[in-house]
This record gives sequence, C-alpha cells and structure tokens, in this order.
Amino acid sequence: VQLQASGGGLVQAGGSLRLSCAASGRTVSSYAVGWFRQAPGKERELVAAISWSTYLADSVKGRFTISRDNAKNTVYLRMNSLKPEDTAVYYCATGDRLLPQRIGSYDYWGQGTLVTVSS
Repeated sequence: VQLQASGGGLVQAGGSLRLSCAASGRTVSSYAVGWFRQAPGKERELVAAISWSTYLADSVKGRFTISRDNAKNTVYLRMNSLKPEDTAVYYCATGDRLLPQRIGSYDYWGQGTLVTVSS
C-alpha cells in the first residue's frame, strides 16, 4: 500500500489549499482515510477522516472539508480560511474504518506535505 500526499505549499492567512492523497494497493472507499498534521514541537493530531462518514476536528470545522473520489482512489482535504496555526506537515493515512478517530487504527502512512501559512 502506498499513499502519495501532495498539494502543500506557502499561502497567506485567509487563503486556501487543497491536499490530495492518492492511494495504491488499497481501495480507499473500503477503509478509513485520515489527514493528520504535526507542527514543530507538537504531537501529531487528527484533522479530518473519512470512512462511512466524515470527521473534522473542532479546530478546523467550518474551514476544512474532506472528500473522496472513488474513481481516482484519492482523498482530498480542502482547506479554506487558513490561519498561521494551521502551519504543519500534513500526512494522510489509511486504516480500519471502524475507529477512524484513533491514530492506532491507521497502518499505512504517506510521506507528508508541508503547509505554511504566513500572517
């Protein structure tokens, strides 16, 4: 199983980015796919997940959306109204869809893509 995360970059506060997580070796619609982020000196945190339903962390509700394109076997994270505190390396991961909010449910991880939001 391989996950290719892309779409990160440098954006001004208030701007938008769309991250993509392209999967191979696993059908994303049959598993959970989560987007995590890790800022310097902080623990990795779950930002959004999609399985039978979607989950968004409170810190991103109303600004981020997660979606899935089954034909492309790809999951997207649309990030609007970005804030400097959203700056982090974003990782996608896939795992057991029964407990998508548990980091331990994820067994395959992508390489990460850096998102930098300037003030």
